[in-house]
Amino acid sequence: MDRDHGPVPRPWTVLRFNSLPPLLVPLLVPLLLTGCVPASERASWRIFPLPRHAPHDGLAVVTRPGGEGLHLYLDTDTATEGICRPRWNPDAARLRGGDGPRPSSTGLAPRAEFFAALGHGPLRLVLRQQFEALCRGRAPRREFVWVEPPRSPGDLRSAPLPLWEERDLLSNPTAVRRAEKRLLGVPLSPEDLVDRPLPRPPDGP
Repeated sequence: MDRDHGPVPRPWTVLRFNSLPPLLVPLLVPLLLTGCVPASERASWRIFPLPRHAPHDGLAVVTRPGGEGLHLYLDTDTATEGICRPRWNPDAARLRGGDGPRPSSTGLAPRAEFFAALGHGPLRLVLRQQFEALCRGRAPRREFVWVEPPRSPGDLRSAPLPLWEERDLLSNPTAVRRAEKRLLGVPLSPEDLVDRPLPRPPDGP
């Protein structure tokens, strides 16, 4: 010990960081740099439920300073018999006031922010919990199957939609006649109130 200047730092306190495994150094450097940034200038990464229409169908995450972030829309895919799994929607709304008591969302956030946010491990964990709860509420008899979130536009898979048939595109003649009579002020008959199914069109060209 130096009586005039206090204790002298030991050399091993500096060498200990240098002796760390090389793989740990890239992980520690961002943590040290983050600690130097004021809290007001970095995202809090607060994650909390923000329902849209029903419990568990919306999740908010603060990804920007000042409480801005993403409002993720959660939906389920039950196209496979007996299975309920996440249906990923990359079009998230812009979250406002995410660090305050009255968060809200509006408009659309860029999809690039959606893919970047899904790289956050804690967010993926909460998403899995929310999707599982959403499936229990919507399809309690189906098995929940977790599907990893897309991390790039190439990972998105569009769900096949059922083909429209001719009978789905044509208006029912009874409904058309009923609308015409109402437009002309003509009283409706009992037959005008029954929409009979259309006959199946003939096969072939």
